[in-house]
Amino acid sequence: MVGTSPITRSRGNAVLLHTRGTGGIIPLQNVTILCFALIFSLLFIIALSCAFLGADAEDVPPFKTMLDDIATNDPGVVLLGENVDIDVDEPSITVSWSLVACGDSFELDGSSGVHKSQCGLPSMALWIYSDNSPEPAGTYDPAAIPFVRKTGQRRRIENLVRFDSDHTLDVHKALLYPFDTYLLAGTLRAVNASNVTVPIQKLSTIERVTSFLVATSDVESYEVINGTQVPTRDFDLYVTRPGQLQFYTLLLFGINWMLSHITIGHVMLARRLVDIRSMAKHLVVCLCYPSHHPAAEEIDMIICASCVLTILLLIMLREYDEMEGKETPRPITRRPLLSPPPPPLRTPKVSSKPPAPPIPPQKSPLKPFLLRSKVRTRSIAMERGEVTCRKDELNTGFVFPPISHGNGIVHHRSRSSRSRLGTIGLGGPSGSASGSKSSRSTTLNSLKE
Repeated sequence: MVGTSPITRSRGNAVLLHTRGTGGIIPLQNVTILCFALIFSLLFIIALSCAFLGADAEDVPPFKTMLDDIATNDPGVVLLGENVDIDVDEPSITVSWSLVACGDSFELDGSSGVHKSQCGLPSMALWIYSDNSPEPAGTYDPAAIPFVRKTGQRRRIENLVRFDSDHTLDVHKALLYPFDTYLLAGTLRAVNASNVTVPIQKLSTIERVTSFLVATSDVESYEVINGTQVPTRDFDLYVTRPGQLQFYTLLLFGINWMLSHITIGHVMLARRLVDIRSMAKHLVVCLCYPSHHPAAEEIDMIICASCVLTILLLIMLREYDEMEGKETPRPITRRPLLSPPPPPLRTPKVSSKPPAPPIPPQKSPLKPFLLRSKVRTRSIAMERGEVTCRKDELNTGFVFPPISHGNGIVHHRSRSSRSRLGTIGLGGPSGSASGSKSSRSTTLNSLKE
């Protein structure tokens, strides 16, 4: 019968598959991971760059809707605050006003299209007074506006149609940064070449500047000059911080405080060390913290600087200890070792069989030799000067019944001698008695010797 041979893999291929993959997943090399990281970084930067495309091409200019409404319903002179410079340290605000006129009777010929609206430049000379100042804050002369030769249109030169007015900030509502709020109230009055006050129909400013949000409200007002009411225009500016700025400021505030706490932790760790090189690492870490940046809070800088000085002092002390040949003991905290629980007591099993009887000890055949050694020890004791006492003991110890001593001291015999005498007393053979007498005489002879 013809069979099919199984497909086998070589051992080298099996080893290669085992080393290059784990669980069916082949790990990536370091160069591949680096390439992926670079590609992701480039895609992220390109995506952010595309987010700024078309930022300048707004659908509707900021003042277009308002200017068209004024040109249709209430023509007149309009002042637009196209730039607001806020200085909270002064504290003051500088507003750059631009002169605009809406309506055919107020608009200069060939100047329409300001902010892509129906309004243009004023057709009359104007002097603008700010906050009842005796000197005008800005002047405007339509005769100074140049023409474009090809089109005949008027050019809008910023320095000819714009003026600045400085105002003092009200800081009563200024809270802690970044929740500070400022208020500004001001008034403007326009006068023509005939010294006749020209009504200002609208005052408005941009809503967003660097690091601030500006909300503007204006109201029609009047002043009394030489007993005559003259029309003016008042405005109020409410200056606040954007919400995004407040969020990032609080985030940086929390990070700076966390880093300050970490510097304190590094000081505590460095205090437990003896090696100066290890302490220098903690010093470098504290010096690299961004809390030392000038934009950081003053208290954060004080804490970080104090930590750096503390580590420097600790390094000086360790250097001094090494110079003196002393070592600062480092407290070592060890966790107590948990002893294992004792094993359970095992109760012996009760056997139903009765215990075996005890085996009586066998008499050793060397007992006579041991007894002779005892006698020899007595002879050694007799050599020390106890011969007389031992002689009396032997003379009286083998008499039955024993003779009582006058001093009341009874010398007891050993167990072996008692067993012999008991045997004799119970009517033992006479040979044993004669043997005992011969042994006694032998003992006495050895004592005499």
